[in-house]
Amino acid sequence: MSDPLTYHTRFTPDEFDAQYNLRAGRPDYEVTVIPGWSADSETARATLECALDIRYGEGEKQKLDVFRCGDPSAPTLVYFHGGYWQRGDKSIYSFIAPPFVEAGINVVVVGYDLCPSVTITRISEEAREAMAYIWRNARTLGINRDRITVMGHSAGGHITQMMMATDWPAFGDGLPVDLIKAGIPVSPLSYLEPVRLTEALNAGIRMDPSEAEAESPMTQHPPVTNAPQLVVVGGAETDEFHRQARMYVDKYASEDRPMGLYFVPEVDHFDELNVLVDTTSSFFKHTCDMLQGKGPNA
Repeated sequence: MSDPLTYHTRFTPDEFDAQYNLRAGRPDYEVTVIPGWSADSETARATLECALDIRYGEGEKQKLDVFRCGDPSAPTLVYFHGGYWQRGDKSIYSFIAPPFVEAGINVVVVGYDLCPSVTITRISEEAREAMAYIWRNARTLGINRDRITVMGHSAGGHITQMMMATDWPAFGDGLPVDLIKAGIPVSPLSYLEPVRLTEALNAGIRMDPSEAEAESPMTQHPPVTNAPQLVVVGGAETDEFHRQARMYVDKYASEDRPMGLYFVPEVDHFDELNVLVDTTSSFFKHTCDMLQGKGPNA
């Protein structure tokens, strides 16, 4: 079997683009996908009990939104959006909250500064600052800091893996090593060198070889706790996204650290989020199981 960290070298530049430049495969992205999410998100902010634009750091986008189910002791889902670290805004992703709030779960949607204004390294640091803020200010936010699950999609999946790899006591005084009770990386970018070699994407990220190595969960950032994880990928996603998900599970799952690998049937990188918010879907049910401490039973 080929080395999972060198398999990408077989691709030509055009093949790299086909594997990673996912918007190119969805010509409706700007006219249907994003407008649909944005409209649903506006409705969520207008109808749910929420606190918006809470600042957790000094960066322009270092703000978070809290959507409350009415029970401060309920599980907490912290969500990091995708966009290849260079696009997107937390306001587009409020639509994640309603089905979970209705299921008795508090939701926090985190914003962060974007490349090229900041580096991926700084984005990881901002995410840590967000998690520390959430834990330290949970009572004010009206959420339970002892039942936190982190979830993120695409670049947010990478952020999720980086949070699972954070030594929280070393990051901040008083933070517990088990600050995060479970992780759900969705279509994560576990190894960054292939992304760096995708010229169209890296033009905005500006990642060099040393940063690609230093910020890769596969090489430098193993999980530091045995908190369970459910790694998710769309069944119709590219081979590279399947590989990115599978190699993380293959490397880090153990008897003491349970990890599931769940394929959302017949959907691509974007539509898997529409399945997530469908309360009748297995994806939604598996996520709720993780939030309730039932483990990765996918």
